[in-house]
Amino acid sequence: MMGRPFDPAEGTTVVEPAGAGKGNWVGALGVLHDPASGDLYMFYRSRRPIGEGRGWKCQVSRSVDGEHFTEAWTCTKEQLDAESIEGGALARGPDGSFRLYVSYLDNADRRWKIALIEADSPAEFDPAQRRVVFSGEDADSEGVKDPHVAVIEGRYYMFLNHARKWLTAPATDEEEMHGTGNVFATKFGGSGGLATSEDGVHFEWQGDIIAPGEGWDRLLTRIDTMLWQPPFFVVYYSGRGSVEETYEDRTGVAVSVDLKRFHKLSDDAPLLVSPEASGALRYMDAALVGDEVLYYYEYAKADGAHEIRMSRGSTAPIAT
Repeated sequence: MMGRPFDPAEGTTVVEPAGAGKGNWVGALGVLHDPASGDLYMFYRSRRPIGEGRGWKCQVSRSVDGEHFTEAWTCTKEQLDAESIEGGALARGPDGSFRLYVSYLDNADRRWKIALIEADSPAEFDPAQRRVVFSGEDADSEGVKDPHVAVIEGRYYMFLNHARKWLTAPATDEEEMHGTGNVFATKFGGSGGLATSEDGVHFEWQGDIIAPGEGWDRLLTRIDTMLWQPPFFVVYYSGRGSVEETYEDRTGVAVSVDLKRFHKLSDDAPLLVSPEASGALRYMDAALVGDEVLYYYEYAKADGAHEIRMSRGSTAPIAT
């Protein structure tokens, strides 16, 4: 069993939602630490209730201390020709460029896909220059979203959430799957998969690595981040057990020694939850800064809104 890497109730609020109450959320985040400058960059999306805009904006903000962020770039869903924006990941290209992998619901077909935007600095990201690098067809799925990208020995590992076709009903249920514009918010759920690439542009599907379980995470498992804790790769994932828990996921943990086979350590209950409202704690990412790990996560407030918090901690020793 793995111990908690931090106490969420003691976290520091770093981004607050614009409105109060359920459906007003900031999160779906991804962080990147630049060792050369010491700066930390965070991508996140802003969301309004369904009917009032959904995931209407995303941005990248910069921090020098990990707590206070200044906007470096922003993009609306209209600039992506999207119905909604969700999770994104930041990485560096082989030439040192900044890369943003952003997921959005395409207006053209109401399917979730992942696009790449690249520039010399986050402030120069141009949504008009985006290119789709992974879609549902690439994973034989109904849609893909919420990437987390890790670069290990020059190889790109893109963990993502996908709606598996073998879990879905026949094609006659097309309206049930996609009529709401979000197959992941239906009874079909989603699973944690992996795609890899040598250049960060052309990805090859590797398949499921963390599938839904039989308990609290029986409907959806979404890989949010990965840390190297020798001899293990430690993966934190969001999970939910029912359609009623949609958008209110909690966080579990799994480990691997080879990035091929993963073993869940939180089958019985989630590892991390908010003590407020729905208990939602999701979309966690982490940055290693010196000998400290900074954990960022979307966290349910007492009024049902979600904020972004940061906690300083360790890599959570694994009990033996």
